[in-house]
Amino acid sequence: MPPTPPVALRKPTMFPPLHGRRRTDDYAWLKDDNWQRVMRDPAVLRADIREYLEAENAYKEAVLAPTEVLRATLFDEFRGRIKEDDSSVPAKDGAWEYYHRYREGGQHPVVCRRPAGDAARAAAPASADDLADHAGSGLPASADHTCGQAAGNPSATGSRNRDPTEHAACHAVAGPTTAGSASEQILLDGDAEAEGRSYYRIGGRGHAFDHRRFAWTVDENGSEFFTLKVKDLETGQELGDTVERCSGGFVWAGDHQTLFYTVLDDHHRPCKVLRHRVGTDPADDVLVYEERDAGFFLNAGLTESRRFVVIDAHDHVTSEVRLVDAARPDSAPVLVARRDPMTEYDVSHHGDRLIILTNADGAEDFRIVEAPVASPGREHWVDLVPHRPGVLIAGFEVYARWLVRLERENALPRIVVRDLESGEEHAIAFEEEAYSLGLAGSYEYDTDILRFTYSSMTTPEHVYDYDMRIRDRVVRKVQEVPSGHDPADYVTRRIMAASHDGELVPVSVLHRKDTAIDGSAPLLLYGYGSYGMSMPASFGTTRLSLVDRGFVYAIAHVRGGTERGYGWYTDGKLAKKTNTFHDFIAAAHALADRDFTRRGRIAIHGGSAGGLLVGASTNMAPELFHAVIAEVPFVDVLNTICDDTLPLTPPEWPEWGNPIESEAAYDCIAAYSPYDNVEAKAYPHIIATAGLTDPRVTYWEPAKWVAKLRATKTDERLLVLHTNMEAGHGGAAGRFDRLKETALVYAFVLHVFGMGDE
Repeated sequence: MPPTPPVALRKPTMFPPLHGRRRTDDYAWLKDDNWQRVMRDPAVLRADIREYLEAENAYKEAVLAPTEVLRATLFDEFRGRIKEDDSSVPAKDGAWEYYHRYREGGQHPVVCRRPAGDAARAAAPASADDLADHAGSGLPASADHTCGQAAGNPSATGSRNRDPTEHAACHAVAGPTTAGSASEQILLDGDAEAEGRSYYRIGGRGHAFDHRRFAWTVDENGSEFFTLKVKDLETGQELGDTVERCSGGFVWAGDHQTLFYTVLDDHHRPCKVLRHRVGTDPADDVLVYEERDAGFFLNAGLTESRRFVVIDAHDHVTSEVRLVDAARPDSAPVLVARRDPMTEYDVSHHGDRLIILTNADGAEDFRIVEAPVASPGREHWVDLVPHRPGVLIAGFEVYARWLVRLERENALPRIVVRDLESGEEHAIAFEEEAYSLGLAGSYEYDTDILRFTYSSMTTPEHVYDYDMRIRDRVVRKVQEVPSGHDPADYVTRRIMAASHDGELVPVSVLHRKDTAIDGSAPLLLYGYGSYGMSMPASFGTTRLSLVDRGFVYAIAHVRGGTERGYGWYTDGKLAKKTNTFHDFIAAAHALADRDFTRRGRIAIHGGSAGGLLVGASTNMAPELFHAVIAEVPFVDVLNTICDDTLPLTPPEWPEWGNPIESEAAYDCIAAYSPYDNVEAKAYPHIIATAGLTDPRVTYWEPAKWVAKLRATKTDERLLVLHTNMEAGHGGAAGRFDRLKETALVYAFVLHVFGMGDE
């Protein structure tokens, strides 16, 4: 007999009417009334909820028992594509070079340094994973591939951002180990610190700029409540400067003794920036700035020049920046420009001026302006790089002689280098149909070397050091795939899909050269489409396990992202949110029309807000899809956006609308919210995942969705829920443990396509 799925009890909860609309939720009981404490201590989860989640986990294991061998095979394939003694490119800072490495079999990074110019440098590998090292150190990081969790300050984005698919593969590039160097100093041994813990994740990490102290943050249950710690690098001893309830990021001030950090309130919102002096009691830390508006989150950063600590208050469409003189950390913060609804700006520094990226005054795709440090207000902003409609400035870095910006036009990125003295510019671009570029940043301000990364869906990541003066680039590293990878065996394509209103949606496609493009191949379609995040056509190793088995892999660059400019984002949010779903469905149809697959042979994959995308698309066109992967899916949209006590709700009203205040917003969200639109009809095979301590998409969203689907749908296709009872939004923290979760969802897909008998 096949396993019997658990059936969640129906316990109707009637909510107070809003705008004359009555709302009843049969599964609201799955939300623990004490959910805030559950995030800090999962053991206190109410017994009946735990019983249901564990029953779903047991059912998942029972129905997927035939995939046990396949899951092990997939895990071995994934792991075989990772150079286990991986190490990052050393990032020079004065007399030292900082990097991290992994041990053979190690799950967590070992953060290290060595004297600059060490003989071991000749064997030094390189990696874009130093993006993580930059957090908390003032080292900037911007990339075509941007994700909130890459920067080590996961709460700063204020979004339900799921790491883009195969995030670890994109940012962790294999290479030879630097272990064994006699001059190496280990600053933080992640494997040793994680020993005996069910969950361990390093957030921000960075050294004071006199190189005498090192600080880091750590999350020990997946809830993204971080603890800040400090080590004396001369003695090797951890100091007593332990700060709880941090958001993950921090910066060192110019006196090398002061840390600026953000703390989370009871609603998990970073609302205060505090100042801590090493050696003092954290209870005496000084409040630098407090944000009173629950819709705005705070972040602390540092300009590339290290002249100013940057305090940034922001929601998704509005920002406000204050600066603190990093050499005088006890000085009062100075406002750059007062917040103006729908106006965003980011601030850097060069000499006696500020350099600012902004969309002010109608610059939809952003422009770069300058203003005097002494009078930084908007009335003094003067164009440095004017606005050009259709050319999005996605990020920028400032050096002593150079301004570098990352642009995106027609869904393809390029890097533009500007000589700040002469104004002369030149671009760095590549020739493939679809690819990804990223700026990796530098500790050093007075340098001519720009570090950037390049990859495509067929080409492993390359890390370049580019001399901006002589316009010459050196490959510091090419991502190594130990089990073997020949880009010539694969084809990457870019097609355009006509959406319901005639807009052309870019779709990046990957398949083996020997895969027949005659409609017979199964296809996995990935999408996201929220918060203005672009999904890069970058290299990922785990997807090769599908592609090598005959799948076509595709990424739909739907509205709600910024692949085609900022207007691409605004055309996929608020009242226009359904464009995102129509674009995704149009991409699926276009792929079938071009014989990459056929209708009904498509699996779709999305995480977090991408889970909303696949959930809504499944409600709209279930017959088009054969399988759905919904990772930590944001599917209970109406209930969540109506609950202003949840961590992310107030900051996200500019993204989705405020259904509490607006009848139109209520009706719009109600019309597409996946949970609210489950119907008695046939659905594809579905696997949903959840994290018990997830503060972004709370565990009860996927749990309720699965419960309602199971009670309502008319088909016998598989529907399973996997809840990680020891992790949050990002799933397992260890690099190999994460691969096990990917193996689970890929095995599910292969199994329901009849390709799982291995």
